[in-house]
Amino acid sequence: MNILIIGPSWVGDMMMSHSLYQTLKEQYPNCHIDVLAPNWCKPLLARMPEVRNALTMPIGHGAFNLTERYRIGKSLRNQYDMAIVLPNSLKSAFIPLFAKIPLRRGWKGESRYFFLNDLRNNKKDYPMMVQRYVALGYEKAAIPTAEKLAIPTPYLQVEQSAVEKTKEKFTALFAPIENRPAIGFCPGAEFGPAKRWPHYHYAKLAAMLIEAGYGIYLLGSQKDQEAGEQIRTTLDNSQQVYCLNLCGKTNLNEAVDLIADCVGVVSNDSGLMHIAAALNKPLIACYGPTSPQYTPPLSDKAVVLRTIEGGLIKIRKGEADGGYHQSLIDLAPEKVFAKLTALLENL
Repeated sequence: MNILIIGPSWVGDMMMSHSLYQTLKEQYPNCHIDVLAPNWCKPLLARMPEVRNALTMPIGHGAFNLTERYRIGKSLRNQYDMAIVLPNSLKSAFIPLFAKIPLRRGWKGESRYFFLNDLRNNKKDYPMMVQRYVALGYEKAAIPTAEKLAIPTPYLQVEQSAVEKTKEKFTALFAPIENRPAIGFCPGAEFGPAKRWPHYHYAKLAAMLIEAGYGIYLLGSQKDQEAGEQIRTTLDNSQQVYCLNLCGKTNLNEAVDLIADCVGVVSNDSGLMHIAAALNKPLIACYGPTSPQYTPPLSDKAVVLRTIEGGLIKIRKGEADGGYHQSLIDLAPEKVFAKLTALLENL
């Protein structure tokens, strides 16, 4: 059986989708899985052995472009027995229809009745996103309840030789911390400062860890470079050399390698948090207005810290200076340090 997955557009969602691919291999042992997703996903998909091919989705997130969707669908005809559509949008269901894939599976959403012929309509029975992904790996009549649904843990394959090659790219920068175990900080968040633990808390934690003999990798995209620099420059001059701002200096593949090189990670609720969990790193996940019940890090080495209760709070910018959310301001660096060191002691 050949299966086409219409993949998600975000790093964290892509990591959680790996649980589905593992489930499909259990349900259909001889299946071949191809994933249609944005080009940036390829480094992650290449590290998932269940995926045969990563197909480039050239249409940007949010763009409709029906003509291009028809062209892509037509090019995929007579290749697949089943398609699974992970996004909830109507437009995401066009390509499997245009590809004339016989079985088209997904959750009810945005009037997709005509487009999906294996439509699931009990999404609320599965409160976690990863549960909703995994449930699509089962035949409709055989889906376990949420309580009995087995969730395979996402993971990424890492070659130590690749890690060393990535580190060689930054040889001069890494020299001061060559003999220090590294802690990764992931200070960015896709939807702005309300999801970010404040830079001054990261800096205070960095100072405590540097004093304890660690080095710090600040990891993220180009748009996280400023946040990383705020953390680094808040440190004393004598400590800044042990805190490396790598935000925007690595591609996603290199970021995975450097997280793999860390002995522990502290992160906001972000895509890199899910990557750290998939690499089985001791992880402190700092949550504010987003919901750890819906998209938690999927690792038994992860500790979620949150100072408020309840589900998702829809907010893009907090009311405090810097746009931070008060719940994340209230999460003291001393508490994070204590939880992280406790995790590291159990290694």
